Amino acid sequence: MSTEWGGAPPDVDPRVLEVLVCPLTKQPLRYDRDAQELISTSAGLAYPIRDGIPVMLIEEARKLD
Repeated sequence: MSTEWGGAPPDVDPRVLEVLVCPLTKQPLRYDRDAQELISTSAGLAYPIRDGIPVMLIEEARKLD
């Protein structure tokens, strides 16, 4: 994924990460910067981050192996 600047994808504001939880389990999430995803180990889902914005929709999440 590239940005309009041609560099790395934008980071998510750490303050946002502190308050976000999995919409399914209400448990904390782990930020995977390389994959640009928020990981819910309790639900086995990875929520995508698009253009620096977390997409917290269950139907948009990827199931973890």
